[in-house]
Amino acid sequence: MWINKILLSSLLFFVCFPQINAQSTFTIKNENIEVSIDNQGNLQSLKNLKTGYNYASGKPIWRLYYDRPDWKDNEVIAANNQPQVKQQANQLLISYTGLKGRREKVNINLQLTILLENDQVRFAAELQNKEEHSIVRELQYPLVGNCQLPEDHQLLTTEYGGQLFPDVISLVKGANAAWPPYYPPAQDFLQRDVKYPRGPSANCYAFVGKTGGLYFGSHDPSFEDTGHGLRLYPSKKFVFDQLEAGMYKYPNCVSGQTWTSNVNVVSPYQGTWHETSRLYRTWANTWWKHREPPQWVKEMKGWQRIIMKHQYGEILFPYTDLSTRVKKVGESVGINTVFAHGWHKEGHDNDYPNYIADPTQGGEAVLKKQIAEFQKDGGAVIWYYSGRLIDKTSQYYRSGMGKKIAIKDNTGSKVNDAYRFRGPGTFTGSYDARTFTVADFRTPQWKEELKKMADQTIAYGAKSVFYDQMGMGDNPDWDLTGEFAMPNLRTVADKAEVMGLMHDYLDSKDKEIALGIEVLTDVTSMQSDYIHWYGPPACKAILNPGWEQKGEKPRTVFFMEWFRYTFPEIIVSDRDIRDDTDIERRVNHTVLRGLRNDVEIYRCRALIDETPHYQAYLAKVNQLKDRFKHLLLVGKYTDAIGFSHANPEVDASRFEKDNQAAIVFTQHHLSSANTVLTIPQGYSYETYGAVGTAELKAGKETVNITMGKHALVVVVVKKK
Repeated sequence: MWINKILLSSLLFFVCFPQINAQSTFTIKNENIEVSIDNQGNLQSLKNLKTGYNYASGKPIWRLYYDRPDWKDNEVIAANNQPQVKQQANQLLISYTGLKGRREKVNINLQLTILLENDQVRFAAELQNKEEHSIVRELQYPLVGNCQLPEDHQLLTTEYGGQLFPDVISLVKGANAAWPPYYPPAQDFLQRDVKYPRGPSANCYAFVGKTGGLYFGSHDPSFEDTGHGLRLYPSKKFVFDQLEAGMYKYPNCVSGQTWTSNVNVVSPYQGTWHETSRLYRTWANTWWKHREPPQWVKEMKGWQRIIMKHQYGEILFPYTDLSTRVKKVGESVGINTVFAHGWHKEGHDNDYPNYIADPTQGGEAVLKKQIAEFQKDGGAVIWYYSGRLIDKTSQYYRSGMGKKIAIKDNTGSKVNDAYRFRGPGTFTGSYDARTFTVADFRTPQWKEELKKMADQTIAYGAKSVFYDQMGMGDNPDWDLTGEFAMPNLRTVADKAEVMGLMHDYLDSKDKEIALGIEVLTDVTSMQSDYIHWYGPPACKAILNPGWEQKGEKPRTVFFMEWFRYTFPEIIVSDRDIRDDTDIERRVNHTVLRGLRNDVEIYRCRALIDETPHYQAYLAKVNQLKDRFKHLLLVGKYTDAIGFSHANPEVDASRFEKDNQAAIVFTQHHLSSANTVLTIPQGYSYETYGAVGTAELKAGKETVNITMGKHALVVVVVKKK
């Protein structure tokens, strides 16, 4: 009798409370990838079927934040919500009708779709906001919680062209420690806050191992801001050891609106890190249209970067130095290009966007003559302008136009930017810095200012116009006309559009006049002829200080090979070699990666003859570049693809052009090292060149190379 009562109770339970998902696990797979979701919407499997490795551990795949007028960052987590899960062919559908936040239920519907493609998983979303007086600011999706990484996996980011971090747990902990007190909710999680395009040069990152890895990409043709999400959650109280990786989007979806996205992808790939480049470049090819730079830009080995008149008024290089001292010193190291800052009357980082030749130095007439004299025999002058800043003391700002087109923050106030340069004292840099606001570069008025800069460059006879700070994502301009303030999160796309217009304008005048920008980002670099690279000093910081004394190989965060391999068309400079230390390693690195030399001695206040060791060594290296410029400068960078050699302690890379290839070798930690190059099939040895101590013996199938510390060797092979 009691058994019948139990059965009856069970039956009533199922009748009154039907199970939405009777099935416990939903799986889609192909020959490469398996993805499984349970009936709570948790990620049970994200498996590389080639290796058998599963990166998932049964954690939720999304998180959402919405604002009220009186309370921001209301969190909605997947664990508090029951979805309906369905499987249709090669896709999974996860649907939520209404959501439960931490403090209230909200009329927000969310549908997530997981689609399996050949070598990647696409995560699509549709969000319907039916909740009055609310705005959905952020959707964190997809998330791989408690991500199971093999021991050999390192974090590869695309920040500043590429960075490689061996210990992601320590990295996230260190990023959290660097934040000011009371900034994040560190009692709940630790986070490394990185957003494309403010740092990352491409909208992806990955965990890379020797034979495979896990790639996260936002293949978003709108180029909107995207969070590259790395968080640590605790396995127990205050023990932050569970890594969560994902992508964050910012819908800014107000009541009555629907927001959709299908741009985020994850790939448990097989192969080296080069597969991450292939995944991103395959998508980039759907929009990539890079124009051919002038030949002089392709053959440019580098430039001297100088500030002629500084912000605080000191004239460091008078106009007459251009064709005399500056030109002569550049020629001593084989560089015939000068990148001139602070050439106008008020000096560097002053009075923007007014650029008036200094009448006390002879004005425009002297400038034109000096530029012409410098450019005799193939020289080139790059003419500097700020692409975005408006000096708040300038007549342009005070007259009203600058105020009109300046971007606004979320309170309606003008966004300020300050640059602090010091002279010999401390007062100016500490208290008397120049203050700027930022132009909304979408406006017709600012586009006209940029055209004026191009026209002035042409009138002066310089070979290139340079727009500073136009390669990066920027502060958003906020629209305050609605219930909620709305930011423009497409700033890098706007810059790319404007730089494209400027390039078209220059091409209509003279296609030999080049356009350069600062900061490396995929979509803006497409519109420029060369990039003045920018990154924090940490990009070149040595992770193992004292490596030379210890006889170790130097380890750095800097991993420019990612961008160079993904976008080999883009001509990029180095940066931060501004004194006479660690010269051989850093200069050799520029050859290894095909970078141009940014010679900026003592932060552009001096010339390279004041760093004699740098001067002597760069002169030797540039002779080698001249000899093989058709490959090292004009050729295509292919990283370590297309050849093999025997010694992993020796760094090597390859450049190709037509029927030839140059393979560059260098090493910096052994008194002597040997490697054997296997000549690629279909090629034969042709010649070699070297700087430093090196011996080479070439046979039909191999080339034996012995090289001393800091040696630089270039081996050229030719198709049979």
